[in-house]
Amino acid sequence: MKATIALLPGDGIGPEVVAQARILLDAIAARFGHTFTIEEGLIGGIAIDETGDPLPPETVALCERADAVLLGAVGGPKWSDPNAPVRPEQGLLKLRATLGVYANLRPVAPHPAAAKFAPLKPELLEGVDLLFVRELTGGAYFGEKGREDNGRVAFDVARYSVEEIERVTRRAAQLARGRRKKITHVDKANVLETSRLWRSVVTRVFGDEFPDIEFEHVLVDAMTMHLLHRPASFDVILTENLFGDILTDEASVLAGSMGLLPSASIGDGRAGLYEPIHGSAPDIAGQGIANPYATLLSVALLLRHSLGLDAEARAVESAVSQALDAGVLTRDLTAEGAVSTSQAGEYVAARVREAA
Repeated sequence: MKATIALLPGDGIGPEVVAQARILLDAIAARFGHTFTIEEGLIGGIAIDETGDPLPPETVALCERADAVLLGAVGGPKWSDPNAPVRPEQGLLKLRATLGVYANLRPVAPHPAAAKFAPLKPELLEGVDLLFVRELTGGAYFGEKGREDNGRVAFDVARYSVEEIERVTRRAAQLARGRRKKITHVDKANVLETSRLWRSVVTRVFGDEFPDIEFEHVLVDAMTMHLLHRPASFDVILTENLFGDILTDEASVLAGSMGLLPSASIGDGRAGLYEPIHGSAPDIAGQGIANPYATLLSVALLLRHSLGLDAEARAVESAVSQALDAGVLTRDLTAEGAVSTSQAGEYVAARVREAA
């Protein structure tokens, strides 16, 4: 296969973990006989510094012609002023909208070697295998924003259309058919009008189009408790943008570290945006201690969802699992014997090169 992959290292630890992803992509190409054309672009704070724009036109053009996009992270203290007219996260939000990637997939399946680092009782993590499907291009993050009364009043408009809810619900249902055929829809329908629309649309779509899928509605405040009390009882979790952002970060404690969790953002086409769920971690940037596994697992999702290379994706996932089994752990997972970012990345790449 020939494919063009855009790499957007971004800020903080982004360049460090994306460098390991590039090594892994080279290993995949060599082992399985593919040709990957890899091009890098600017996004986030570094893009502001160099061009004044968090998502320069050149980066947009690169991403639009690429078969897939892999992102590191954006942001940091240098650009953290909430009143600044131009901020790093604006580049990420614009990129999601530009690519039309409306469904954010975040799998959470604790690995035994890492689950012991989770702050929950081990028995609560047995059998946990979750897939969050978060609507990504609507809601309060993309609604009208502003200030009134000389800045004394602020507002963020949360807006959803029937069509936006239908398409992400259908995508969640299609994914559930390949799993345990159970979906939990999370909303706040007792208070929010957008949630009441979500609930009615989700109920109709499942009733009319996916009668084979079991589904339930759960209020978001209750879900925050259930995720920590009985996580194994859930399969696919469908929710809107803001709730999904919060719940998936909460769910990272199930895996033992945010450094282990990947994500895929996909739309109606094959091209997608892939990134670890963690942020730029400026406090450890440049030290060579960041965990690259979430980024490497995001490469696996890229291979599977955008390039249709399932065997290659499984090879990456197996290699990361072997690394964890072998105790190849970064500092977020162990206080003693921690390996560097590059050592962890090279271990995974080496296992891929050896894949049968």
